[in-house]
Order: sequence, then structure tokens, then C-alpha cells
Amino acid sequence: MAAFRVLVASRLAATPAFAPRPGLRLLPLGGWAPSPRAALHASAPRPGARVALVLSGCGVYDGTELHEASAILVHLSRGGAKVQIFAPDVPQMHVVDHSKGQPSEGETRSTFAVDGKDCKVDRDVERVLREFHGAGKPIGLCCIAPVLAAKVLRGVEVTVGHEQEEGGKWPHAGTAEVIKALGAKHRVAEVTISFPQPPHVDRRNKVVTTPAFMCDTELHLVHDGLGAMVREVLELAGH
Repeated sequence: MAAFRVLVASRLAATPAFAPRPGLRLLPLGGWAPSPRAALHASAPRPGARVALVLSGCGVYDGTELHEASAILVHLSRGGAKVQIFAPDVPQMHVVDHSKGQPSEGETRSTFAVDGKDCKVDRDVERVLREFHGAGKPIGLCCIAPVLAAKVLRGVEVTVGHEQEEGGKWPHAGTAEVIKALGAKHRVAEVTISFPQPPHVDRRNKVVTTPAFMCDTELHLVHDGLGAMVREVLELAGH
């Protein structure tokens, strides 16, 4: 395994340090081929953590939410991290035509949306989560991605925000009950640190989670909450 120190995932997951494997494709940033050092230029002078950012699909209805992904990259850059981006090279359950809000015929993607607690995690993603966790490397997960940790890592504590819809502010609040059904602990938390409770940090398992767009809220609050997640992950990595 390479010297990545953190795993981070937007919708899917995030964590420092893993090498490309057959099931996870290394993606160039901005269309450029990634260098051996990193696919993202570090903005801070100190030696940065090597971070693997795992994405899944492209688009709020069927994959990585673009605002979340770009915010994570901004905060990692600000933190001086050296980032490489990965994505599973597999079919999906469906692909949504975002102009129509409907699945496109003949294209597929993942299974949580329809299978709930009985969902299957991509084999390579599960392997990476277990390897990072077993090596004591921090993992950051945002939006719906904490479900992955609940499914794969026994006894983990995560948050996807609130446990009640509260008039539509938390439209996916039912996810908290799925997390509990998987044997994990769910902690109620807000989107950003400007509220009473920050994104949740499970220090025993080195897993940091934040709700992001699980909440129907303003973009800048989601951006700040993702920044808090990234800072906590990098601190757990010793940076």
C-alpha cells in the first residue's frame, strides 16, 4: 500500500493513503495527468498529508454532489494536502438525466437508494475502508457516505445530521435509523461549526463525518462544515 495517510469521500468517502487498484480508477484533476507527487498542488509550505479522495458518479441525484467535491478540494488545498482522486470503475444502479430528473435508459450505478441497510458496498471501496481503518488512518465521510462506515466498520459513530425531517429541512433524516439498524451509533449534529454541535469525530475509530447536503440549507454553511471535516481529518493525520 502506498504512503497515503488519509481517506476522504464526498458522498462516497475520504481517507489518507492508498494505491490505485484494479477496481478503483485514479482520476486526473482538471484533465491533466496526475504526477507521482499529487494531482493537486499544495497551497501551504509545510509537508502535507497524502490524501486519497474517493468519488462516486457525478451529480446530486446519482453520485457525487459537485459542490461538496469542490469544497473538499478547496479545503484540502488550503490545508497543504497532496491529493489524488479515485473512483470505482464499475457499473452503477442508474444514471440520472439531471435536466429531466429521471434515470437514463441503459445506464447503471450503486444500491443504497433502493436496498437500504441491505445494500452492498463496492468490494474495492470496502477493502480500502477496512485497510485504512486497520492501519489507524483517519477517514472523512460527508453527506450519505457515513452509511459506508456504518455498513463496514463495526461499532463506528457517525452523523448524517438530524433524526427528524423538521418540516423538510432534513429530508433524508430516515437515514439515521438505517445507520442504527446496521449496528453503528448515530450522533445528531449540525451542518457547520457555527451551530451548537460541529461535525462528529469518532476519535476511537478516527472517522470524521458531516451532514453536508443531507440538510436543505445554504451552500456556504455546507462549505464551512466540510472545511471542519477536512481540518479534523488532517489533524488526526498529524497535520
